[in-house]
Amino acid sequence: MRGQEDPHGRTIIARPPTVGQLAARVNDLAARPETWWPLATFGAAPVTVPLEEAEGIRVWLTTWPPGRRDEVNCQVSTLVAGELGEVVITPDGVSERPLRANRVRVHGGGAPTGGAHPGGAHASGARAFTNPGPAYAITLHS
Repeated sequence: MRGQEDPHGRTIIARPPTVGQLAARVNDLAARPETWWPLATFGAAPVTVPLEEAEGIRVWLTTWPPGRRDEVNCQVSTLVAGELGEVVITPDGVSERPLRANRVRVHGGGAPTGGAHPGGAHASGARAFTNPGPAYAITLHS
């Protein structure tokens, strides 16, 4: 029985990562810019770059050109450079609020494993990030 993962023969079910685990991974990566800064690509449209994937948690970086707005689908995100606003459209109306640098924002209703990339629809309504500033913005997502 030694050396077996489950000596009782039970089936082990892989569970998706929790929102807390996603937030911790994004926060950890944000604190290590040397791992993602060289991968930042600046174009006329938002550019998404996959980063490390571990323990079922996918993380990606997105660069946002000035004046651009695009839908996003993620469970957590953090702004690491520039300025962005989050616009949420639901049947109850539209709300807009700024993203704050170096603060992990948890979004409800995203993909359970953080696997969806920007461009997908949000479960409770459309959610978009918009760059109102004069410079590029950079975000990390899971």
